[in-house]
Formats: sequence, structure tokens, C-alpha cells
Amino acid sequence: MPNKKELKIISWNVNGIRAALRKGFVDKILKINPDIICIQETKANPDQVDKDLRLHEYSTYWHSAKRKGYSGVAVFTKVKPNKIVRGMPEERFFDEGRMIELHYNEFIILNIYFPNGKRDDTRLQYKMDYYKAHLKYVESLRKTTNKKIIINGDYNTAHKEIDLARPKGNEKISGFLPEERNWVDKYIEHNYVDTFRHFYPNKKDEYSWWSMRTRARDRNVGWRIDYFFITSELLPQLKQAFIMQEVEGSDHCPHGIIIEI
Repeated sequence: MPNKKELKIISWNVNGIRAALRKGFVDKILKINPDIICIQETKANPDQVDKDLRLHEYSTYWHSAKRKGYSGVAVFTKVKPNKIVRGMPEERFFDEGRMIELHYNEFIILNIYFPNGKRDDTRLQYKMDYYKAHLKYVESLRKTTNKKIIINGDYNTAHKEIDLARPKGNEKISGFLPEERNWVDKYIEHNYVDTFRHFYPNKKDEYSWWSMRTRARDRNVGWRIDYFFITSELLPQLKQAFIMQEVEGSDHCPHGIIIEI
């Protein structure tokens, strides 16, 4: 029987990779020492950070937005993937640089920065359209590849009241609207498992994002809007899920899982 190995996979919305680098991003990652790190909201192209991103053990893969300084995702991985896919097929979703997909022998990882719907009704509709297209895409991916799937990133929605500090005051705010939360319910009904809640169904005060305008992090008035979802077939290999609230450098904090392969 082959030796089993534990993989540590980290996800982090860095709110601008260039800003994160100035705040010690490389040292923090080297200390955490993940096998794979997925980042969202890079707000950069790789050639803008190459000289500062000293993660020599990692292969790096990017999907940047056409609009400069906006959105974008990237993955740094010690385990070289077999295949890379950037973006969903529709052009309206592709151009914002919101998804990168890595195929490995035992699983597929999708690193996604889901849209924010707070700006106006148009962006809220775009977000809901993206959710719908994503679920259709990932369901098709499951059927065509027959592989276990890990989906991580900034979903920009708190699912339940336990997932934000002030649920009553945010019921009419995008990020906690009924239609957004209902979509997460639908997602889970398709057998995607919220890894953190799998281990900690009732754990309170565990957030991944805080408003920078109100110094909300100092008071832990936050939201859990960053997730690792896995297909249920991967559950026997899921060993741990965690949120690293102590790690600063963005308005989000890193979160992660450990799986056995």
C-alpha cells in the first residue's frame, strides 16, 4: 500500500498582492508552509510582482483581470498540476479574472473570487448569474472528470447567522441577502460540504473578513465569507479545517484544510 501524505491547502483574499507583499506576505507563507496556496483579489499581473514574490519552491499560475488593478486569482503550488484551466467559458465571466482551476491526479482545485454585489443591483445580478453559472460548470466538471473537487475562495456571502457578528443589521445588505444565502443552501444540497462547519457546526466568532473602515477586526465584528467546499466523496480524506484569524496583512485572513492523499 503506498504511503499516504497530508496536504495543507491555504486560501487567502490578499486585497492586492502588491500591498500584501509590502506587509510581509512571503514570510507569512513560508511560516505557514502550505503545499498549495490559493489567493484572490490579486489586483496585479504576475510581471508586476515577479521580483518580490520569492516563493522558489512553488510553481505559480495566474488568471488576472483584463482591467488593471482589479480582481484576479493565483495559485502557488509545490505539487505540480497536470492541467490548468483559466476562467469559465462565458466571456462576461472570463474577463474579470475570477477563477483558476488546477487538475491533480486525485482531485481538482477551483480557486474562485466570486463577485461582490454591494455596489448596485446590476452587480448583485452579475453575482447571482455567476453563482448559477459556477454551479452548472462545477456539476459538469464532476460528471465529465469523475474526480473529487475542492472549491475555495471568497464567496462574498455569509451563509448562516452564526457566520457574521451582526446578522440582524445586515439582512438587507448584499452578502447576507436571502437569495444569496439560499444559493449556498442549494450548493450544499448538491453535496458540496462546508469543511469548516463539518468540524465546527456551532462554533461562533469565527470570521474571515472585517471592514477596514471601522476597525472592526479589533472588535472581531466580522463575517465568514471565505470557504473551502469539497465534494462529499472527499470527506473521508478531510483531516482538518481552520481559520487563521491571527494572520494579518489583508482585510481577510487565511483559512485552510488538510487532506490525506
